[in-house]
Amino acid sequence: MKQLLKIIKIGGKLIENEALLNSFMDDFVQLEGPKILVHGGGNKATEVAGKLGFKTKMIDGRRITDKNSMEVITMVYGGLLNKSIVAKLQAKKQNAIGLCGADGQVLISRRREVKEINYGFVGDVESVNTEFIDSILEQNMIPVFSAISCTKEGILLNTNGDSVASEIAIAMSRDYETQLFFCSEKKGVLTDIEDENSVIPELNSDNYNKLVQSKIITDGMLPKLHNCFEAIERGVSAIVLGDAKLLKKNSIHTKIVK
Repeated sequence: MKQLLKIIKIGGKLIENEALLNSFMDDFVQLEGPKILVHGGGNKATEVAGKLGFKTKMIDGRRITDKNSMEVITMVYGGLLNKSIVAKLQAKKQNAIGLCGADGQVLISRRREVKEINYGFVGDVESVNTEFIDSILEQNMIPVFSAISCTKEGILLNTNGDSVASEIAIAMSRDYETQLFFCSEKKGVLTDIEDENSVIPELNSDNYNKLVQSKIITDGMLPKLHNCFEAIERGVSAIVLGDAKLLKKNSIHTKIVK
């Protein structure tokens, strides 16, 4: 029987809220067994870029990462936010190590092809160095990944944090039973976007397709959930979507299963 490994991804808005982040960290350290933390931080990167006089360009909610933006992202994701999170874990007696894709060649990616839009220095993960991650877990350490990957040629690339978490969970599922947690602002997948309490407790491919056909699930949730079900098909045992309380025992959230 495979050992359970939990991969938790947190977004920038949670990181920026000191009280919420501290509460989340208290829940995170209570998780037993091996665990991995993945974080984004787009809002902070935008803020720092503005202070440096760089304009942030977005298209359909996606960041265009030019050379200046990539330098800021490396500083903010790989430096300020990553090391702040590691320090918070150390303060809670949790031995952690901060990483990006270049460390140990752990997340090798390719630069996204230019089609209708040139996203610049944006990468899509091609391979995960599971042996490297496993060596860290075997030392009872917590890997904390920023959303930065690296090409074989050594070019750092901005990479979607959800994708980083998913690819790590999929790759590690060969040796572990992997569960993936996405922490965002919503309690889960909602039947009514205006009602925070209309959380769908469990989704499988059958009821998901019915909810899509009936247009209960639309727009922004579709690509996220498509990626979730792809991860399930590729070996992840379960995925949980919820807010900052999703690690609490009696939290309200959405669980995605086969």
